Order: sequence, then structure tokens, then C-alpha cells
Amino acid sequence: MKFSNGVKDGLPIGLGYFAVSFSFGIAGSKLLSWPLVTFISMTNLTSAGQFAGLQIMSDAAGTFIEMAIATFFINLRYSLMAISLSQKVAPNFGLFKRLLLATGITDEIYALAVSQTEPVTARYFAGLMVLPYIGWSSGTMCGAICGEILPAIVTNALGVALYGMFVAIVVPQMKVHRPTLIAVLIAIACSFAFKYVPALSGVTVGFAIIICALVASLLGAAFFPIKDLDETDDRTCKEEA
Repeated sequence: MKFSNGVKDGLPIGLGYFAVSFSFGIAGSKLLSWPLVTFISMTNLTSAGQFAGLQIMSDAAGTFIEMAIATFFINLRYSLMAISLSQKVAPNFGLFKRLLLATGITDEIYALAVSQTEPVTARYFAGLMVLPYIGWSSGTMCGAICGEILPAIVTNALGVALYGMFVAIVVPQMKVHRPTLIAVLIAIACSFAFKYVPALSGVTVGFAIIICALVASLLGAAFFPIKDLDETDDRTCKEEA
């Protein structure tokens, strides 16, 4: 898988990230100068974590410890994505390359990378993350510079683009792969439980996301296990004989 293939696949994600980070830049410009707001996006690349950190910064009683704990739990799901994605990478995707490119693991980039039929190479993943990274950073810079020029109704509408883009990535895979469909439905059911069941409503968003992902993954693995390659080859040989 080539670097150019990753750049091509990452183009729609980069465009979507530009729109969403534009609203973050506008919100951040009320507290910090545009270079600092842009620096936050250049070193994080996470929408929910950045917005949560910004909310804590806007609170006079907020501390660095609270910010660190909040962003840690909100972004903890990326560790699960990294573990899952590590099973799809090519053999030459070494530890140093994984650590170097780990900042590029986001919801949309992960969904696109893990859905590839071929092993994910370091070059492909680097190409896949380059435009989303540029889009997220440049969108934040443009939004921070513009400040409060755009009305609130416009900035709120831009925030919907991220969810629409993620749906566009997941739905095609759900149509052709039944286990993916069931895993997504399980995750949705768990999410509704955390939202509407009173006993679970006190769970934080970060923990809720992690629990939903774990439950959906564990049930999916239990009901739809991936057969071992040797076992599949043996069965094929027996059928041919």
C-alpha cells in the first residue's frame, strides 16, 4: 500500500476535519491567542478531548489535573483502537514507526485503516493521516483568526460534519459484513443504556465509550470469531480432496 493511496483515502477526512476544527478555533479564540489555539490542535488531533479541555480552561476553578484526567479518559478509547489496528499492520510496521504515527489514530482514520483488505503499511498510514492532520490544524487556525465573525448557527452546523463523515465510513462496511452490523448495533444499544438508564447515567462519557467498545468487541469476537488461517487452509484442502 503506497503513500499516495493513503493521501487519496484521507482527503475526505481532511476536509471534514477542517470544518469541525474551524468551530474549535472560534471557541478557543475567546480564551487564547490564535497561535496557541492552533498549537493545541497540532499536538492533539482529538475533537472531544480538545473541547473538554477548552471547557475546563474556561472554568475559573478548573485545574491542570482536572484537564489531564478528563482528556485521559475521553481519549482512552484510542488505546483500544491502537490494539485492534496492530493486528492489521504489515510485518515491517515496527515499534518506532508505530510510536511516531500513533498521534494519527482518530475515529475516522482508524475506521478507514482497519477496513482495508490488505495489511496496513507505515507509508499508507502516514499518507492517510497527513491531510487530516493538515485539515485539523489549518481549520483551527482559520477559525481562531476569524474569531466571532461567523454567527453561532453556522459554527454549530459545522460540528455535525464529523458525525456525518464517520457514518459514511461505517455504513458501507455494515452493509457487506454482518458481524460489523451486529457489533455496531450492540454498541448503539449500550450507548442508549448509558443515556437513558438512570443507574448508568452517572458514568462519564469517556468510560461509557470504552465500555460500549469493549462490550461490542467482546460479543462480536465471541459470536463471530475469526478462523485461524491454518484451520481454514486445512478445511480447504479437505474439501478439494
